[in-house]
Amino acid sequence: MADSTVPRRPPVSRAPARDGRVTLRVLAERLNLSPASVSLVLNDAPGAAAIPRATQDRIRALAERLHYRPNSIARSLRHKRSRTIGVMVPEISEGYAALVMSGIEDRLLQEGFLYFVASHRHREDLLEEYPKLLMARAVDGLIAIDTPWKHPMAVPVVSVSGHHHVPGITNIVLNHDRAATVALEHLHALGHRRLAFIKGQSFSSDTATRWNAIRRAARTFGLTIDARLVAQLEGDNPAPELGYHVTHRLLATGARFSALFAFNDISAIGAIRALREHGLTVPGDVSVVGFDDIQSAAFQNPALTTVKQPLKRMGELAAETILKRLEADAGAKAPRLISVEPELIVRGTTGPTRPAR
Repeated sequence: MADSTVPRRPPVSRAPARDGRVTLRVLAERLNLSPASVSLVLNDAPGAAAIPRATQDRIRALAERLHYRPNSIARSLRHKRSRTIGVMVPEISEGYAALVMSGIEDRLLQEGFLYFVASHRHREDLLEEYPKLLMARAVDGLIAIDTPWKHPMAVPVVSVSGHHHVPGITNIVLNHDRAATVALEHLHALGHRRLAFIKGQSFSSDTATRWNAIRRAARTFGLTIDARLVAQLEGDNPAPELGYHVTHRLLATGARFSALFAFNDISAIGAIRALREHGLTVPGDVSVVGFDDIQSAAFQNPALTTVKQPLKRMGELAAETILKRLEADAGAKAPRLISVEPELIVRGTTGPTRPAR
């Protein structure tokens, strides 16, 4: 009979923690093994190979039966990694950001990383505050999509469509000169000489870069840009209405044009409706070229001719670059620029010019 005067150690480690979690120590004591052995097996560590297969099976079976979940916070403290990435976007909607995000998501999930998404809607206060909030959540790196980035950070940063040269920031950008050239070359070959243009919003990272590229390409083909036929999108609503309204303003000037080059596919879709409301046919009276090649572009009526950005691939490159930088030595130099090439996708909204009515 045991001596009742000897205090017994309370069996707290054999029961779940107070918050209901089954801890690693609980599993170890139930299995009569060391916590280190259990940890090796559940984390698929190289040292687990020295543990008999039958023992490994017992460990995994009990962990599954008791619904064991590893303490990710404790693990991140040990490894100094949270395996999370912060992603900043202007908004989450059909189009540019959604396609880039799909590439980021595929690559990060494949490598077992989670991500936080913050939508700033181009507000200056959120552009300043969100990086701090994401850093406070111990993200390992940051990806910015169509987001101005002007300050170095303590973690790797990749900027998609970023045009600011900041130390330690990798910019993934489209070859806009090539994009403007393939679009104007196509319209010029069809006989179009009077072109209208829809520029992006002033806050978009690509607006100034792309417009400068268009002006250079226009000079190459001997095209004169009429100021009356240049309009700019206004507002942050990522919907066809913006292109619809700005095209009405272009038509109201009375200046004739036989082709329109829009800043993106969303605005091109709105522009086509405005043209039709004015009794014009597409492409019979006016050819229309979009930009991006969003998923719905091929399903418009007629299908939209557009300059394709490899948006999903750009997202994959952003994630791959972040992961490579996390694996590299702290002193490794980050690539400053990664350039990707566009492709002209010719569909049904462009055709030969014909005499004006």
